[in-house]
Amino acid sequence: MNISQDLPVKDITDNPPLYLTVAFYKFVDLPDFESRREPILAFCETQNIKGIILLAREGINSTISGEESNIRAVLSYLKADPVFHDLQHKESWTHIKPFRRMKVRLKKEIVTFGVPELNPNVTTGTYVKPEDWNALIQDPNVVLIDTRNDYEVELGTFEGAIDPKIRKFTELAAWVKEAPALCSETTAKPKVAMFCTGGIRCEKSTAYMKSIGYDEVYHLEGGILKYLETIPEKESLWKGECFVFDERVTVDHSLQPGQYHLCRVCRQPITVGDEHSKKFELGVSCDHCFDKTTDEQKIKARERQRQCELARLRSSSHIGDKA
Repeated sequence: MNISQDLPVKDITDNPPLYLTVAFYKFVDLPDFESRREPILAFCETQNIKGIILLAREGINSTISGEESNIRAVLSYLKADPVFHDLQHKESWTHIKPFRRMKVRLKKEIVTFGVPELNPNVTTGTYVKPEDWNALIQDPNVVLIDTRNDYEVELGTFEGAIDPKIRKFTELAAWVKEAPALCSETTAKPKVAMFCTGGIRCEKSTAYMKSIGYDEVYHLEGGILKYLETIPEKESLWKGECFVFDERVTVDHSLQPGQYHLCRVCRQPITVGDEHSKKFELGVSCDHCFDKTTDEQKIKARERQRQCELARLRSSSHIGDKA
């Protein structure tokens, strides 16, 4: 999910408001998904909700944020529809506004994997609840795979997880066919456990594993976010922080915003220490992208950053918020 490139909005009052962020998805046949866009967007706007909802023939995928009563209203609105009556969601709280806009987008896939014949409504891996995840991944016969992109894995993952080092999710299928850990001298395929941020990528990846002959394939129900929400930190096998696709950038084990920020140009996570680099300039460049942008692009980014700073000093929005 792409989010606004504006600066994070942090309340500077003594009692900043508390925002509820919920993430949810469901694979379900939506032949009329295009006609659903406007009513859903209109209702979210009446509730002053920000975030993004993706709609496709195969279902819905979303992360939205706002005041609790408004978020509950949107969830109730969606669940009143018979196709979404059993919608499951993950919750976290923050004083930071995670999003600047409300978008409802129409897509070919709610998570792009690049194997169009897959249908998680028909087959997928076995769901494993967070309470049972530790026992599964500590089994020495289980191959544990992190299905997220390389920059996400770098910030945090489960003990013993394999990092496929993919730049995007569409590269995972090719990696699976060549991965040494999945190759065996015998005909028997190993037992595989997969995980991702919220669970949606594993719906596709485990469906793919089943389609190519893996019988024992498991995935973490609700993803990393549900695990962090459910499992006490002292019992956790998670190490590091979890990347999220909003202005929080990462969350720690208590689901509070972590130590990372975003480079507003390349969208890579950076630390406070990274900001001391000679190649870092707020809103213009960082170590990841300094050598990949032209002088002209840096000039344009510098002007955009100046406009953002002026808007902040006026205590007003730059782009994305209604006046």
